[in-house]
Amino acid sequence: MVSPALPTSGSSAPAKAILMMIAAAGILTVNDAIAKWLTERYPVGQVLAMRGGLVVMMVYGWAIVSGRGSVLRVKSWPLHLTRGGLMAVSTFLFVTSLWLLPIADAIAISFAGPIFATALAALILGEPVGWRRWSAVAVGFAGVVVMVRPTPEMFRIVALIPIVAAFVGALRDIATRKLGTGGESTLMVLIVSTSIVAFAGLLTLPFGWVVPTLPELGLFLVTSVLVAVAQGLMIESLRLGEVGLVGPFKYTSLLWALVLGLVVWGDVPGTWTLAGAALVVVSGLYIWHRETVVRRHG
Repeated sequence: MVSPALPTSGSSAPAKAILMMIAAAGILTVNDAIAKWLTERYPVGQVLAMRGGLVVMMVYGWAIVSGRGSVLRVKSWPLHLTRGGLMAVSTFLFVTSLWLLPIADAIAISFAGPIFATALAALILGEPVGWRRWSAVAVGFAGVVVMVRPTPEMFRIVALIPIVAAFVGALRDIATRKLGTGGESTLMVLIVSTSIVAFAGLLTLPFGWVVPTLPELGLFLVTSVLVAVAQGLMIESLRLGEVGLVGPFKYTSLLWALVLGLVVWGDVPGTWTLAGAALVVVSGLYIWHRETVVRRHG
């Protein structure tokens, strides 16, 4: 069944939406570690194409086998294609920024995305954004900057690339919210957008791809499963919660990275990292608390 239409302003299930975004951020963090290893051996376009193709086949096949074929319908092709195009552009720009800037700088700048998304949600979707939510988003962003401690190189002209990537990503989130509240199914949003990203990656085939080994094909399969689950959670999160509510919880990906580093590699976070993490946690808890208070007295 296609998900019912919901109002674009207001969160229908804020706690569930927040938890989904936090879970998605954690899964994507694990996936990024695998994807980073793959991009050291394979062109970025090949990784995007192979991963995207596997995601589409798995999701479509699962929908048919599980008897959910009825949800594989599109009500608004223009909006679907818009989201897919925005997703392809933001992914390409962010990966490019990783080539041209230190990783910490690229990540710090890209996390301006929730700030852009909060502003755009107010302008385009009419979401109410008061000074408290703005303050919490700013505190969360400050925590990210404290954790990654960007270098002076971030102020070069090339730093505009991750800024643009963050802005395009924010527009993608707005399109996701409109699709979700417009009654489009999560599965169809995932299939269409991922197909567009995979096609964009396929266009790089003439520039030379690498024949994958059998073990690495297994890694492609793993990263495809992780991407499918994470993207599905994000889409559903933006269906159930306002962009300005769930967007800032993308910052928790750095907290997941800290946990992954500690558990897998034994990396003990330093004082600045812990201080930044504390700001991110406080920011998220405050946003969650404010939403609870508003709904209780709404």
